Amino acid sequence: MTPIAPHITAFFQKRFAVELRASRDTCDTYAYAFRLLLEFMSRKLAVAPADLALEALDAPLVLEFLEHLQAERHNSARTRNARLAAIRSFMRFVEHRVPSALDQVRRVRAIPAQRTDTRIVRHLTAQEQRAILDAPEPTTRLGIRDRAMLLLAVAGGLRVSELVGLRIDEVQFNGRYVDVRVRGKGRRERALTLWKSVGDAIRAWLAVRGQAPAPELFLNAWGKPMTRSGFERVLAKHVAAAGDRCPSFRDKRVSPHVLRHTCALNTLQATRDLRKVALWLGHASTQTTDIYLQADPTKKLEALAVMKAPALRPGKFRPPDRLIATLKASTVMRTFDAVNP
Repeated sequence: MTPIAPHITAFFQKRFAVELRASRDTCDTYAYAFRLLLEFMSRKLAVAPADLALEALDAPLVLEFLEHLQAERHNSARTRNARLAAIRSFMRFVEHRVPSALDQVRRVRAIPAQRTDTRIVRHLTAQEQRAILDAPEPTTRLGIRDRAMLLLAVAGGLRVSELVGLRIDEVQFNGRYVDVRVRGKGRRERALTLWKSVGDAIRAWLAVRGQAPAPELFLNAWGKPMTRSGFERVLAKHVAAAGDRCPSFRDKRVSPHVLRHTCALNTLQATRDLRKVALWLGHASTQTTDIYLQADPTKKLEALAVMKAPALRPGKFRPPDRLIATLKASTVMRTFDAVNP
């Protein structure tokens, strides 16, 4: 039997860290996927995770793990596919290290990804944006922080990992504007120049932030760097508060990524240029940005303006005279009673 632990260690320390130079977020995502997988294998096989064998990671077990994710953890098809992608990447790595496992590797890599539904992206209306940005209390330290975070997320379209990872030295004030250098997904950096209102909100937070050893711009209540889950709690608190002034929030789920979608729709409606949206959000390809065309109503209105509806034969519907209709109904009822005494 071939122990699996040395191969997983080499996968992260050599393939990811040295050969691919994967980002920290990618490493964290893959590490979490393998933690779930090894815990599932350990429970099923009654073997400690460190003692698991590579031969146990076959196609039937991987399929059971994927079913477990959806049935018991209630993961979506997209999450299932992401976990499967991590396993496939590992098996490609093993293929050259353990030639005897070639058939096993090919069977696992042959597992297909599930097809996913393409839905219209959720975003905030202008009224909802105003309500959520006004929710933080601007006279308290945490309220000033929350206001700056929410405004930066909506105006800059930052991912939650980009927002909480933003450092003080990556923010430069330039006259009326503020320049933000964002370390994005896939080691892609982008520079954003944002409005004076965003700069004023960040300045207000820096005035009350205080000294802290952490280089990150946004800190939690204990002076530590803000985390993803911490920002999610902050967002949920202010969405609940905004629901008192904007009832549409009561039936709407607002995740941090909804703020990013909102920025994308605002940019598309203002510029009418999908390439500028891709540049603003840091997308590697405009194909990723195409999803916003479905959610932008102005594009549909432009199409209606240049198209003509199919012609119909003219005519109007004339309802029958109510008295005649009543008599017909009475005749039908008498006929029914005669047939069914």
